[in-house]
Amino acid sequence: MNSVNASFSQNISIVHPQYFFIIGLTGISHSNYYYIFLFIIYFITVVGNSIVLLIIALHRSLHSPKYIGVFNLALADIGETNALIPNMMKNFLFDSQYISFNACLANMFFVFLFSSLQSVTLVVLAYDRFIAICLPLRYHAIVNNTSMVLVFSAIWVFNSSVVAFLVASISRLSFCESNVIQSYFCDHGPMFRLACNDNSINKIMAFLISALYVVVPLIIIVLSYLGIFLALIKITTWQGRLKALKTCVSHLLLVGIYFLPICCSYIAALLVSLSPNARVISTSLAYAVPPMLNPIIYVLNTAEIKDIIRKVVKNRAAPIRENISK
Repeated sequence: MNSVNASFSQNISIVHPQYFFIIGLTGISHSNYYYIFLFIIYFITVVGNSIVLLIIALHRSLHSPKYIGVFNLALADIGETNALIPNMMKNFLFDSQYISFNACLANMFFVFLFSSLQSVTLVVLAYDRFIAICLPLRYHAIVNNTSMVLVFSAIWVFNSSVVAFLVASISRLSFCESNVIQSYFCDHGPMFRLACNDNSINKIMAFLISALYVVVPLIIIVLSYLGIFLALIKITTWQGRLKALKTCVSHLLLVGIYFLPICCSYIAALLVSLSPNARVISTSLAYAVPPMLNPIIYVLNTAEIKDIIRKVVKNRAAPIRENISK
């Protein structure tokens, strides 16, 4: 009898709902103000990262391996923000919380793709700093524009393939009981837990994605900085050590801003049972805030970009002063 039931369950067609209902924040008064706050973050993120992209693209002095990485990070920041926040604005400010099945999968793909690109780009930038400080004489032979373009091309292809498989694994699930997603976007975890058939592959993929884009990158970055600190110890003067360490400050801030909120969210989810509202707020801030802060950090902590901005401001201000003096 069990074998008959098993064969029967295998032959049941996969059930996909026409729409999903994204629940977002529930039972919180004035929750619209939080979404407006996220929209302000969105505006700052798009403007800030667009400025960084334009500065790097238009100034040949910044066409170097390090800034190819910064360009890729700014591109990933804009991509993730555009995949996440405008859709939230449409859903919650305009009371349109339904999203079609295919649109939901597309939303999941782009959010996870650009988030994974952010993580891996920080690893590449850590590699750049490691070679620059530990192997300075061989830096230009190992790290150059061609090698960076090839590395990032491979990263885009690999991450797209992994995330595409993650999304495709959702399409084999049946959603025969509920179509309500307890999140603020088409999140993988809340979605596969709604399935009424075997979701073991999705559990494995969730673990793999977390390991591949959170745990492994963090370990590689920590190991690279251990190597950097060992190299700094060999430098005889404090001035030399501080000068070398100063080149890493921006990257260390980016790493902390990106990984600390994500790790805190994961640890909190493991240690305590987070309410849906707490999970929405913590994860949305973890996704939204780093892309906003990244361009601010690079503008304030990178001498080359600050010098270019000063020159542009002086060139724009000079004609205004001349007109006033006349």
